[in-house]
Amino acid sequence: MGRANYEIVRSTNQYVLLRDTGPWDKYPTITNAAEQVVADLIKWLGSRRLFYYDSDDDLTELVIENGRFARFAPGAQEVLNAT
Repeated sequence: MGRANYEIVRSTNQYVLLRDTGPWDKYPTITNAAEQVVADLIKWLGSRRLFYYDSDDDLTELVIENGRFARFAPGAQEVLNAT
């Protein structure tokens, strides 16, 4: 498998929102390639937060610490609704 296949759904001053586009028999999901996705986007992201819709259409945050993927955070919908 290669790199995750995704699209940018929205980009604001506070966050970037991605959607996992698959197909998952050919590409890893954002969930499975989180380190690579963050590494690919980190210079462009700056201090913005990174969220994504996964293959099940669940909204999740890729938490970034020190320029690297640190963990997943649920409850991203509340954050996006507030911004």
